[in-house]
Amino acid sequence: METKVLWICSNLGDAAFTLPLALVCALWLRTVDWRLALRWAVLLAAGMGLVGLSKILYAGCGLEIPALGFRMISGHTMLAASIYTVAGALIFGSFGGGWYRLGAAGGLGLAAMIGASRIIQDAHTPSEVIAGWLLGAAIAGMLLMRVFEQPRKMPRAAVAGVGLLAVSSIAYGHHAPFQALIEQYSWALCRGLGLS
Repeated sequence: METKVLWICSNLGDAAFTLPLALVCALWLRTVDWRLALRWAVLLAAGMGLVGLSKILYAGCGLEIPALGFRMISGHTMLAASIYTVAGALIFGSFGGGWYRLGAAGGLGLAAMIGASRIIQDAHTPSEVIAGWLLGAAIAGMLLMRVFEQPRKMPRAAVAGVGLLAVSSIAYGHHAPFQALIEQYSWALCRGLGLS
């Protein structure tokens, strides 16, 4: 039972599941202001770039910080902390007022649970999960400060909620190949750059 719960939690942070949710959030943000959708895409891409770079530097170049038990940023945790926080804030933001904060807090809590599952599964160390959680929280915070800088009630919440549920039911259980690609090609990249 415990193994199944860990597997479920870990799947909730996989890019194959979270990135389609991020796309639904982007489409929802676009109905408010296309610049918010663009900001979301840029922030998320930057976060994914940092995660990818840390994984390449470890897998291909062997760079790590042994004293901290840090090899790479946890991508599952970063994606969960950014995407679930934004999705929760947008859903609860449909009630108006400061309700978006409750949704954001729920997203951060879910991301912490996903990060803990990654530690228990020995996929990441605590420092790697903390780094992913902080990066994801920062990404979500930078977007949500702009979305809710003025009091706003998110429109079309029912449509967006159905979209999130539909995408979740289709995407759950799938796995993105990013980690395998990094492990396969990062050594050549590092060697080409003279880092290994």
